[in-house]
Amino acid sequence: MNGIPEENPGTGGDIFAFFNEIGIIEQLARTRLERVLPDGMKMSHFGVLNHLVRLGKKESPAELAAAFQVTRPTMTNTLQRLEARKYISVEPDPNDGRAKLVLITPAGRAARAASIEALAPLLAKISNDLGSALFSEPLPALQKVREYMDNKRD
Repeated sequence: MNGIPEENPGTGGDIFAFFNEIGIIEQLARTRLERVLPDGMKMSHFGVLNHLVRLGKKESPAELAAAFQVTRPTMTNTLQRLEARKYISVEPDPNDGRAKLVLITPAGRAARAASIEALAPLLAKISNDLGSALFSEPLPALQKVREYMDNKRD
């Protein structure tokens, strides 16, 4: 059995099962990770901080909403929470007086680093229990699927 009831042939059973497993893993991981994130941080907050560090540039709230595939009001709420903690600053876009740009602050970088440090014991336990090869071997395939999905957004 591949995760799709047999009465639905031709529906991409293995593909559905693949994404179903990723979804379940994501939910389980989010719950476990949010328990250890410092200062009551949520994964959505960590995700924005991590994104800003990874890209190394300022982004507009609209760009961030598109990157995370959430509504602008949802992203605005996340950004307000990060700004209240002084993890980001929102400044006027010098090229468009109506637009804003988001940048990570030193406190935001420190919060991201503290988050990664807080996650380390959990990730080490998972690695010790399951072995690091389990994660490194499928990584190229997962990256290829992510790139495909990212390039095929609607």
